[in-house]
Formats: sequence, C-alpha cells, structure tokens
Amino acid sequence: MCNKAMVVSEMEFSIRQNKIIEIVKLNEPIKSEDIANQLGINRATIRPDLKILTMTGILKAKRKVGYQYTGKSILHMIGSYIKTINVMDIQSQPTTVSEKATIYEGIITMFTKNAGTIYVVDGDFLSGIVSRKDFMKSMIGREDINKLPIPIIMTRMPNIIYLDEQESVYDAAKKAMKYEVESLPIVRKVTNNKGEQRLKLIGKVSRTNITRYVVNLGDDD
Repeated sequence: MCNKAMVVSEMEFSIRQNKIIEIVKLNEPIKSEDIANQLGINRATIRPDLKILTMTGILKAKRKVGYQYTGKSILHMIGSYIKTINVMDIQSQPTTVSEKATIYEGIITMFTKNAGTIYVVDGDFLSGIVSRKDFMKSMIGREDINKLPIPIIMTRMPNIIYLDEQESVYDAAKKAMKYEVESLPIVRKVTNNKGEQRLKLIGKVSRTNITRYVVNLGDDD
C-alpha cells in the first residue's frame, strides 16, 4: 500500500520529472535511454525519476517496449489512493444518548460535546440519528422538551445512511456529498438469536474527519 510520503511526492513532481512526462506523451512508447538522450543526461540519472513516475501511476513501463503515459490526473490518483484507506483508519468516537433520553438531554449533550450529530442507541446498537436541525425544529412551539423522549424526533431505519466497517474513505466522502450529511455512523451488522439483524455502532466519520485526512496527505512534517 502507498504511504503518505508517496502521495506527497505525486503532488510535487520536479522540473525534470515533468519534462520526462512531456517527452513520453509526445513519443510513447519510448525507452529510458531515448528519454535520457533527449534530456542530454545519462540513463542512470533518470532511473529514480522513472521509478517515481511509474509507482505513482503517471507512466506505465512495458518490458522491451518502453514507457507510456497513462493519462491519469493527480486527482484521479488521489481518488484511487483513498479508495484503499478503510474508514476505521480515520474514524472518531460518536456522541451518543440512550433511547430513554429526553430531547432536552440530547440538546445538552450536543452542546457540551460540541457535536454536530447525536446518535441514539439501545445499548450498543444504533436506533436513530438526530441533527442540529432536528433539535431546532423540536423547540419551535414546544415547552416540554425536557419531558419528550428523543426517539420522537430522530431519523430511523431505513432512512439512516451508514457505513459498513469494510468501506473506504472514498465511500464515506461520496455518501456524505450525495446525501448532504455532516457525519455517518460506522456499523457492524449483528444477527441476534431471533434472526433479527441489528446495527452495532462502532464509530463515525464526519466531513471534518475526511477533510483532515485529505489535508494531512499534503503535510510531510
């Protein structure tokens, strides 16, 4: 699997590496000695450059044929890379309240934990999701939010958008954009002795998690 250093190198090609890319584009397939001749240097000098360009997917090498340009953009390669990263590698702890909590208790939890989304649980299992917007709607024209149970305002299955623990960061970003949600629960599907399938809450991925991860790809400190 590629590491962070490789991804950084993909995004910061040297002047010589960019010249090599242009030469291959115009002359593909082309052998390394011919590339070196056009640059006016020896083949050994460009060997590390060719290795980087093939490892990052910009160039493709065929034995006895030479180098070819793949046509893949940097963004395409980054997208391919994050498809290999599991959501569990970037997940964070979800903020939860019990099904027995009141709307008022949910609001207090949201603000004390500085959370954008509250997950309603029955033990270890996900029952529903409540957003800031849900809480705001619940407060309009009501004076008894300290008595009303939080399940009356939560989103329930089958309307909960979630992530399986095997999904990738790319899957998470795609779902967050498609459904315009701030965060997604990560669940493990469990079947009880009655044959019922339940969703065990094991983490969450927010837009902040995803953004932080992508930004860190460019941080070589």
